[in-house]
Amino acid sequence: MTSFKIIGGSALKGAVRLGGAKNVSFKLMIAAAMATGESRLLNMSKIGDVEVTFRTLESLGIKCSRPGDNTVYIQGGELSTHIIPKFTGEKTRATTLFAGLLLNKTCQAFIPLPGGCSLGDRLIDRHLDGLKAMGAEITYTDDGIEMIAQSGLHGATYRFEKKSHTGTEALIIAAVLADGKTVLENVAFEPEIDDMIIFFNKMGAQVKRVADTIEIEGVKELFGTTHYVMSDRNEAVSYACMALATKGDIIVEGANPVYIQSFLKKLDEIGGKYEIGDYGIRFFYDGELTATDITTQPEPGFMTDWQPLWTTMMTSARGISHVNELVHNNRLAFTKELNVMGAKIELYDPILDNPGELYQFAWPERVHNFHAAKISGPTPLHGVTMTVPDLRGGATLVMAAIMATGESIIDNVELIDRGYERFDERLGNLSANIERID
Repeated sequence: MTSFKIIGGSALKGAVRLGGAKNVSFKLMIAAAMATGESRLLNMSKIGDVEVTFRTLESLGIKCSRPGDNTVYIQGGELSTHIIPKFTGEKTRATTLFAGLLLNKTCQAFIPLPGGCSLGDRLIDRHLDGLKAMGAEITYTDDGIEMIAQSGLHGATYRFEKKSHTGTEALIIAAVLADGKTVLENVAFEPEIDDMIIFFNKMGAQVKRVADTIEIEGVKELFGTTHYVMSDRNEAVSYACMALATKGDIIVEGANPVYIQSFLKKLDEIGGKYEIGDYGIRFFYDGELTATDITTQPEPGFMTDWQPLWTTMMTSARGISHVNELVHNNRLAFTKELNVMGAKIELYDPILDNPGELYQFAWPERVHNFHAAKISGPTPLHGVTMTVPDLRGGATLVMAAIMATGESIIDNVELIDRGYERFDERLGNLSANIERID
């Protein structure tokens, strides 16, 4: 196990350049394997999810290489097996993204049960129901999920009961080589999905978005191409929150304001300062932050990935803030660690007229979790020893440790490495006192 040792109290200052978006980069590697010939993916961050996908594709017989800085080449072709290895399921929750690749190439697939971050019930039923509509027969086993499409996948019309980012991508991957036309309704709006659509169409696919509907006309073959991965907006928000919470000043090179409009709107409400330029966005502290409320929602709303960072930043704001988490059913676990550090955060159940419709997870829950938080601020934080619960929660604890006085030890930072490249080194370059230890 690897840990971070952090001595808090530093105001973060300097510039940091964004890498490729974690939420699309490794998925484009799977998409590239669908093609004939070589695809060249540029601006690929060196993160855990990319490494796991690299190893998984190699296990399937796909040639992968890294011939340059932040570059991955994928040589598409035939697969040597239809079985996704166990380690993939242990490291990521996105194993269903491989289903379309396997079913289109081999007419069968074995997917290990998904792992990754522990964020409560992140059901994949929406993914599997869509694959069933496209002709896949699905059997559950103790070790995973077996899928067979004896005649190959075919086009279908499928409507998501609730919007699903990964589910939308999984069915696009399945549909681009399927026989006939697929229509996906009530799909997610994330720009990472549109980046995947752009990439597929470069390879010869026929994918078209019309509002919350995506139409895919299956083609016989895809061809390798070159693509520059969009910048990581979650990483941009992470550094923005750290700049404001530590009373610092950070230029985030490559940050695109179009991708984070709902976040910038909330910064205007609390007095968080930023400047937009052709270089990206500068985020800087210029006076006390004031409390406000947020509610996480699917795109174009306030992202659930931003919520832990925002909640932590609100411990330094004056007044009472409320957070309603409607997307994931267990994404407030990190607040326990913040309270140990000196924060004043109370969890509670929000009063909703129609929770079954507003909650994006399965409702009612199998295990009860609180879905709202009341944050009183400002409250000074002090260093403690803590354990990373999930990717964004991990980045949040690092942020809290930098805000705090004294020394903090943060364990299980491998989860942070899944989505942040050289996080400790880059924060060190921004004046954080952070050290990676075994």
